Amino acid sequence: MKTIIHKAESRGFANHGWLQANHSFSFAGYFDKEKVQFGALRVLNDDVIAPKMGFGTHPHNNMEIITIPLSGVLRHRDSMHNEWQSVLPGEVQIMSAGTGVEHSEINGSNTEHLSLFQIWVIPNKEDVTPRYDQKSFDAEGRKNKLQTLVSSIDGTHEGSLKIHQDALISRIDLDKGQTFEYQLKSEDHGVYIMTIFGKHSINENELNTRDAMGISDTSSFKIETKEDSGLLFIEVPLT
Repeated sequence: MKTIIHKAESRGFANHGWLQANHSFSFAGYFDKEKVQFGALRVLNDDVIAPKMGFGTHPHNNMEIITIPLSGVLRHRDSMHNEWQSVLPGEVQIMSAGTGVEHSEINGSNTEHLSLFQIWVIPNKEDVTPRYDQKSFDAEGRKNKLQTLVSSIDGTHEGSLKIHQDALISRIDLDKGQTFEYQLKSEDHGVYIMTIFGKHSINENELNTRDAMGISDTSSFKIETKEDSGLLFIEVPLT
């Protein structure tokens, strides 16, 4: 088993006033040659956006973009839709940029901050027709069990959003004192685990809120919780 550990405080950080951004991988003005990507996972940003503020219209192409609001209200509009759409905590949004799409994302609240994860996954097919989707996932569906949020558009996994990559994005909320074994889809894959909250250990490595760990060259690994913990798993091909 190969492992890498990214402690929360080691992430890139940018304070734009209206945006507090933590970067797990090199992004915008932050560059670390040791943190460019993890296999097909290119970006994992942990953003907090001030009320009424956000990202103006900007383009993307040939990237699978996944957004997971944690608190607040995200408002989204893109060149495939004329109207603003709300994405709430408990929901997940995907956008296959493909041949090209423009979009805007803003905090839909006048008073509350918006907290979210934004994930970019390099696709296995380029120049596809752009597409958008979003789905609500019940928190009870990840209580001490794995809840798959995103999977391959070429796969047969039911109930998840789809992207153009042989990837799995999942969440779990584990009670204190629980042991959970994660089974990888393929030994050619790796898993990047982000600790949303809590404290747990993997292979005697203790991880706290917003600490992350990349695992590869194994078929499975075990997690033991020291506190109630929420985890995000991003499993991707490494080549």
